[in-house]
Order: sequence, then C-alpha cells, then structure tokens
Amino acid sequence: MKAIILAAGMGTRLRPLTNDTPKALVKVNGKPMVEKQIEFLLDKGMTEIYIVTGYLGEKFNYLVEKYGVQLIHNDKYDQYNNIYTMYLVKELLPDAYILEGDVFLNRNVVEVEPETSLYFSIQKDHFHGEWVVETNEEGKVTAVDVRDGENEYILSGISYWNQDDGEYIVGKLTQVIESGDFSEMYWDDIVRMNISEVNVYQKRLLPTDTFEIDSVEDLKSVERILMTV
Repeated sequence: MKAIILAAGMGTRLRPLTNDTPKALVKVNGKPMVEKQIEFLLDKGMTEIYIVTGYLGEKFNYLVEKYGVQLIHNDKYDQYNNIYTMYLVKELLPDAYILEGDVFLNRNVVEVEPETSLYFSIQKDHFHGEWVVETNEEGKVTAVDVRDGENEYILSGISYWNQDDGEYIVGKLTQVIESGDFSEMYWDDIVRMNISEVNVYQKRLLPTDTFEIDSVEDLKSVERILMTV
C-alpha cells in the first residue's frame, strides 16, 4: 500500500499566503499541512509516499531528505485541474491512498489494510458546490453529486482505492485524458461517472478529524476550532 498526495495547485484563494508558498505547505498551528499528512502516513507504516507538485514545486524538495518521500512534477499545473495531476501517477493508483494537499489532518484517520475502497467523508452543516456522498444501507457509495445542501456527508479529500477498483479507474481516466476533453474535470469526476462499476464504501469521519483549507478565512476558522478540541 502506498500514498499519493496531490499538491500541484496554485491555491489562489489562499493568497497572499500562497504568493511564495505552495498551498500544501501553508502552516496550520505552525506545521505545514503536507508534513502532518506525511507524519500520519509514516505512523501507520506507510513509507511509499509520492507527492505530485506543480506550483512552486522546488519548495517541496526538502521533504525528500526529511521524510524520504518521492516527488513527481506536473508542469501543466496551471492549465488543468487535478485530473491531469492524477493522470501523471495513474500507474500508482491501485492499492493507494489519495490525499489532497490542502487537507489538514487533525487526527490520524488512515486505516491499515482496508477491506474495500473507501471515500472518507465528513458531515457539513451548510455548503455550496460540495461533492455529496450518497450510499445504500450497507454503506456502499451509490452516487456522488456536486451541489449545495446542508447536513450531508461530503468528500473530505481522502480516499483509498484497492487493486481492482484502482485498475478500473486508471482505464477510464486514460480514456478521458486521451480524448482531450477534460479541461473542466476533476479526477473524482472519473469515479463519479463510473460509480456503479466500482465498490467504494463510505468511511464517516468526525467534523473535527479533517479540515479543508481553501482560504485565509478557512485557516483562521480552523485554528480557532483547534483551540477548543
């Protein structure tokens, strides 16, 4: 089992913090988000960790010596969404965790040797344009819809893909990229469009387990919350 951290984005909504710092290296309570992710992965015995960089990619170089991670650079980070970032490491997807670099992990939610593919999700009170997870009674994900809502479970930016599901997604991902019609897509769109063909289950997290940091306001809010938990 391995982990892939997607950290190529420019983080424009986090400016001015991202003027000279990649989004994943923005600090929450004094520690870069990606370092917290790496440390949790290592704590669970996962030493094969890949980080896909893009914007200010050289800023990640110190992590190689500090943690032994491997860096892969996306030179088209400013042209496409994370679907192309995922395409660059598609051969690594089977039996891998995928983490978005702008997710702050407050608790180590990584499971060792999961029995199925997993979409880690958190409940959110009020939201706009989030990826909402729908499941059957057994917890199997039956749909992922991008919409507004309240008091529903949404994607947290963490997932695990077993060998079979990973290989299937790689095939579909390759088809879309080779078609050339993917400029507005995210990599989770591939899963969303083929959800009936994969066996991914929902893993529900507590609201304080993970936080997505999209803006300076998000960062300030999260640090306030962390003072009380």
